[in-house]
Amino acid sequence: MAKMRRSRAKKLKLTVKDVWKQIVSDVEKSEVPIRVLDRLVIHLADGTLVEVNIKELILEGADPALIEDHLNQKLSDLSDIITDIDYYIDIDSVVKVVQPETDKILKDL
Repeated sequence: MAKMRRSRAKKLKLTVKDVWKQIVSDVEKSEVPIRVLDRLVIHLADGTLVEVNIKELILEGADPALIEDHLNQKLSDLSDIITDIDYYIDIDSVVKVVQPETDKILKDL
């Protein structure tokens, strides 16, 4: 009598960063806090691409609130010539900001 071989369940190996990448991919990007943005690439009607490196501005000491206000004003002013905006999220910043709060919420479950 031959033994039936049991298939082993494969473990899905996900890191915290992988989990947050998946979560972030489902978030409406216009609602993302400025502190977790890496950069924006703004597509203009004439084909020009304008890159705004948010992370670099913050690292250089710029106030995130002022960056956000200025950026919102510029995007509003130029809305008639903007065809698209690509939002690039800094996953490491998301993990640092959100994971501690998530841990607090879930610790008592």
